Amino acid sequence: MNPGPAGWGRELYGRVLDALGTVTGGPLLDVGCGAGELCRLAVDRGISVRGVDASPDVLASAARLVPEAELLAGALPALPVPDRSAAAVTCVQVLMHVPNPVAALRELARVARPGAPVVATVWGPVEQCAFGAFGRALAPFLGGPLPGGGGRGNGGPPPLSAPGRLAKLAGLAGLVAARVEDVRCPFDYPDERALLAGLYAAEVGRRAVALAGARAPVRKAVLAGLAEYRTASGGYRLENTFQVLVAQA
Repeated sequence: MNPGPAGWGRELYGRVLDALGTVTGGPLLDVGCGAGELCRLAVDRGISVRGVDASPDVLASAARLVPEAELLAGALPALPVPDRSAAAVTCVQVLMHVPNPVAALRELARVARPGAPVVATVWGPVEQCAFGAFGRALAPFLGGPLPGGGGRGNGGPPPLSAPGRLAKLAGLAGLVAARVEDVRCPFDYPDERALLAGLYAAEVGRRAVALAGARAPVRKAVLAGLAEYRTASGGYRLENTFQVLVAQA
């Protein structure tokens, strides 16, 4: 869970579902379904859905939001789903958080029916994601930037957003990558209270407060770190780019 504002992902989820095209002959499998926002949009489009997530708490939220969905506890790279059982697969903002993205993509290929669409998203280049300001502000408390921030660290592999990398990894996993699209999704907060409420509700914010010993130093660091994104009306606007991999099993 990230400290984005409520409803931030609706545009991204819509683009992901558009990329799938028509889904027939079985369920859509949403890997890392979270509280079920994408599943809800899919059901509203007439698509049968199955969601998988590692967190019992968010699965409970998803069950309330999407009672029509089949929800399962599990995580990459070992999904509790039979081979070739999904008519389509989505995986939104998960690949940055797994130790082996190729193994994760290979698992997405395993559960998809032959020829089924597989759509996954990651953060875009760090210079195109103002969200990284949260990571820079929280780094003194967390001992480093937020995971999935897009940068190369300590000689490690290049970020998933590096030119051609996401499509290359999909190919190594046995997927046929059709294209990688950029989607712009701004994070808009009406005021300081909303900005901080999103942060404190997120696991990363709670961890920063616990390590700092109080909210005050975290609040001070975040407001200083995000000052450049404050609007004339007193709100905050963080422009972000996401990359959407559209592939086929």
